[in-house]
Amino acid sequence: MKAPLYSTVTCCVRCLLILLSLCRIRPCSTVDTEKKVLPKENIPALLAFGDSIVDPGNNNEILLTLIKANFPPYGKDFEDGKATGRFSNGRIPTDFLADALGVKKLLPAYLDPDLQEEELLTGVSFASSACGFDPLTSRIFNVKSMKDQLNMFKEYTAKVKAMVGEQQTNFILGNSVYVVVAGTDDIANTYFSTPFIRDDYDVDSYTNLVRNSASSFIEKLYKFGARKIFVSNAPPLGCIPSQRTLGGGPNRECAEDREKATQLFNNKLAVELEALGHRLPDSEIVCMDIYSIFLDLIENGINYGFEVVDKGCCGSGVIEVAVFCNLFSTTCEDRAKYLFWDSYHPSEKAYKIIVDQIVEKYMKHFF
Repeated sequence: MKAPLYSTVTCCVRCLLILLSLCRIRPCSTVDTEKKVLPKENIPALLAFGDSIVDPGNNNEILLTLIKANFPPYGKDFEDGKATGRFSNGRIPTDFLADALGVKKLLPAYLDPDLQEEELLTGVSFASSACGFDPLTSRIFNVKSMKDQLNMFKEYTAKVKAMVGEQQTNFILGNSVYVVVAGTDDIANTYFSTPFIRDDYDVDSYTNLVRNSASSFIEKLYKFGARKIFVSNAPPLGCIPSQRTLGGGPNRECAEDREKATQLFNNKLAVELEALGHRLPDSEIVCMDIYSIFLDLIENGINYGFEVVDKGCCGSGVIEVAVFCNLFSTTCEDRAKYLFWDSYHPSEKAYKIIVDQIVEKYMKHFF
């Protein structure tokens, strides 16, 4: 087990970090391509919140939900072929990011019953698959809401304080990287798949609701000690295999209504995060433009070795996800040729490409 990275940081370095802290915001359109050596000692931990993109298995411990991935063929390319609860054939973005930042090889689930206490010091994920910024989204699927995740974070903070004391805990909280990935399930599963919602909200008003909920979450996270907060915008939702099937017509084109809603939400999110960055002292709030990276993979997949970008590798690839992608499902022979693992989630290879580009674009904001 690695020793906590923060233990190597001297008091002088801590003071310097405080003096260099600035209240900054980086909009989603920002592209930073400067490459540099990662100063690993600057980041004590990685902490993740949100949905299935960053959930390494918290939903395994939720009895009354079907949104799980702790069974084959999930994990087919993970260590020992183990299905851990990650919605992928292998690792997910927070695993790759934790490794790239020099924190650890895999980011574990906070609710993992086998989690070792020392793992808390270098970070965990509180994310719950099928969660959204809209509280209704989590209730529909009986998963941990963003509020629940904040409560787990408060519990985590108390545990860390009991381990290393208040001063070290404050250092960990103030210098760790926080990743927030949510909003996709709000648009895809709550707005477009729950008809009564559209009786009360049009797309504009619903994306306002999600934007406001996201803003409220970020503010609360800041109040609990977070300073380096990286928020993902939504991917090209209309071009995800399941959404092509549900909204793309007989030819399964990208679903235009979902695409318009995604772009509207992303624009509103970027503006709101910029406002938060100006309002919250000593914060570094970065809007990660996942949309553009993902769209490039879809439109130019062959440049990355992807021959299939409109279907998942599991089953027919057009609708299977969670319990419908299971032990009885066939899987593609060459997973490296598929952008998506199931009908909703990218493959391990795709996740790696996405994280590599994130690190390259936003490198200097992590430290």
